[in-house]
Amino acid sequence: MKTFSKKPGAEDSSLVPCPLCAGRDFEKQWKQPNPFVRCSDCGCVYQNPQPVREHLVQRYDHEYLEYELQNEKNFFRLMELGLRDIGFDTIAKEIGTGGAFLDVGCATGMLLEAMRLRGFKVQGVEVCEPAARWGREHRQIDIYPGPVETFSCEPGSFDIAHSSHLIEHLTDPVAYIHKMHTLLKTGGYLIVTTPNIDGAQARLFGYQWRSAIDDHMVLFSKRILVKTLVSQGFSVVKTKTWGGLGAGTCNRVLKALADKAAKRFGFGDVVIILARKHADE
Repeated sequence: MKTFSKKPGAEDSSLVPCPLCAGRDFEKQWKQPNPFVRCSDCGCVYQNPQPVREHLVQRYDHEYLEYELQNEKNFFRLMELGLRDIGFDTIAKEIGTGGAFLDVGCATGMLLEAMRLRGFKVQGVEVCEPAARWGREHRQIDIYPGPVETFSCEPGSFDIAHSSHLIEHLTDPVAYIHKMHTLLKTGGYLIVTTPNIDGAQARLFGYQWRSAIDDHMVLFSKRILVKTLVSQGFSVVKTKTWGGLGAGTCNRVLKALADKAAKRFGFGDVVIILARKHADE
């Protein structure tokens, strides 16, 4: 599956401080021309300069809806595998029937539909208005059509907050994590899946890595994402990575061996993190 990316048009952009530590010193991440830099203070890799949020939102239109509809079954399968890796069935049993599940960046709501069938009360947030409308009309799911920054709900409303390949698109990922902390109940779970810049594929391909694209504002390593979650009041319960070599880059036998090793030793192309809001918060 090719990652959705839309070449920016006439967008306003400006130099920004590090989105994690607000540091202003940085160096180029790769020698070749590309928009990514590495913060000299905390090591965060981010796009600089960055387009303004209003222009970023405009990239997610009917073209993005078509991309999601074409790939949603594959995306759903990958999300199911990731949830299995972090022991989601055990979490679901712990919460019980009627728990509240939030999916940010839910696209057309396929995961939310599955969670509703499992007995969860579900809520989606999707910046692509056509995708949100499609999910409401075809799946009868409550999906807020707009950026997560403008979504409002009572504090402590959710048992689980989930996002898959969302946080790397945000200009202020710390504010997102803080907001999820507020929206979760005490002891609630946050699940975050994102590309892993410390993975083997990122190291092998450098600036040509498939996740080093214009739509990704921040490229996280597992270590930095864990550190950021802890700084915002979460304890990390489990981390897993997957994806050793991309399809088409080698034969099937080598790919299977690489994928198995990536998951076992933690150098996969994608990382999923299960975190929990501190019980004493």
